[in-house]
Amino acid sequence: MENEQSRPGTSLLAEQPPRRSRRLRRALIVSVAAGVAAGAAVGGVLMLLPSSPRARPPVPGSGPHALTAVNAGVPAALPDLAALIGQQERHLRRHPQDAPAWAVLGTSYVEQGRRTADAADFPRAERALRTSLRVLGEDNPQSAPALGGMAALANARRDFAEAKRWGEQALDAEPERWSTYPLLIDAYTGLGDYKAARETLEKLMGLKVDAARRPAVMAQAAAVYRDRGWREDAAAQLADASAAARTPTEQAAYLEQAGQLAWERGDREDALRHFEAALRLDPGQAAALAGRGRAFAALGRTQDALNAYQEALANQPSPQYALELGELYESLGQRPEARVQYDLLRVRVAQDTAGGVDDELVLGRFEADHGNPQDAVQRLEAEWERQPGIEVADALGWALNRAGDAEKALEYAEIATDKVNGGGVRSALYAFHRGMIERELELDGPARRHLEEALRISPYFSPLQVPAARAALRELGEPSTEEPLFDDAKAPRR
Repeated sequence: MENEQSRPGTSLLAEQPPRRSRRLRRALIVSVAAGVAAGAAVGGVLMLLPSSPRARPPVPGSGPHALTAVNAGVPAALPDLAALIGQQERHLRRHPQDAPAWAVLGTSYVEQGRRTADAADFPRAERALRTSLRVLGEDNPQSAPALGGMAALANARRDFAEAKRWGEQALDAEPERWSTYPLLIDAYTGLGDYKAARETLEKLMGLKVDAARRPAVMAQAAAVYRDRGWREDAAAQLADASAAARTPTEQAAYLEQAGQLAWERGDREDALRHFEAALRLDPGQAAALAGRGRAFAALGRTQDALNAYQEALANQPSPQYALELGELYESLGQRPEARVQYDLLRVRVAQDTAGGVDDELVLGRFEADHGNPQDAVQRLEAEWERQPGIEVADALGWALNRAGDAEKALEYAEIATDKVNGGGVRSALYAFHRGMIERELELDGPARRHLEEALRISPYFSPLQVPAARAALRELGEPSTEEPLFDDAKAPRR
């Protein structure tokens, strides 16, 4: 069944109380003397800037857990990552020509930055990874971990063309390195090359992967299945992945993904169960906190929703979460509070840009609905040229419609909802956008069908847009017997 509920996985550490993940409090500057031969080998001085003041000291002896996770390409706990980073820095002060250690350090910074939305970690990661490549040389077969780290960094920055380039180099260096394949799948998806993403998944599934890594492969398969619209298959893969996960952090990551899948199909209660199960294992996981905020809002638990979003932003000040919270405030008529979040979004985008992150998609979405639609069009047209994925097609189509060009907007809305040539993802938001664009063009039949589809997929997909969809359907009224039966039978403008 489409809305069939799934039971969240059970805690791997039921006997242990949950531990809030925080980053390490410290300020460390590592210098490699330029006049020493070892210093010349690593290219001079590498500055590792202070970590966030939100951090907490690492748990003693937790670094090896993160090292295993980083090498295996699976999620790691933030305190463990902080401990591993400290250990690698101390080691590299003594052994600055240890290329594998530089690769581990860089990849750890990528994961930490991704988990905390602190883009300041990404320049540090890049310096460490490039140092590893300078010591070894990019053509060295042993460079695959650093090349994979560069691909992970590019994905975290939403630079999918670079992620593809680095990922393909990593695969050439070590074809059997399984953790490179998910990086390439993400890159191909971001570039709109869904055929390459599916083919890469097939190759990944054909590799001999040990039991510790198999859950991550299942989760990657779930992401591809979700993009193809195969929700039941995606849910099954995530259920198996969370059950087989080896650590609480890894299991929490898969439970959060399962919660997001439930949310996308409009199952508020099931989504909330998964998000809360994830938070019992990893209390600081921002994605689950934001997911819980969405579910609470859909259930009418408004104050709980606001609190959950605020906690998510405290743990991971993501522009996307600021946008969602701002729209929730706006739906409640609290415009001053909404403006605070929109201002925060702009600040976070500026900080992300300084760290090399491409936030044009979320900024374009914001400008289309709450700012300058013409600016949104310019940003998103440039983004489409760089990386023409379905998310960008949907956002660009909507921005064009908001800017007054509904006919051109429909071209991109059709790309975003193309079940054959596109990713096939079933998105209430994409269907809503297409329906509203068709309504603007007075294509009443297609508009009605797509607006009804949006509410059928999820009656709670947006606190602002759901009321707009319902109002548009009321205005469209019941279908007439003369309306075209198919979406491509476009009615003339009246």
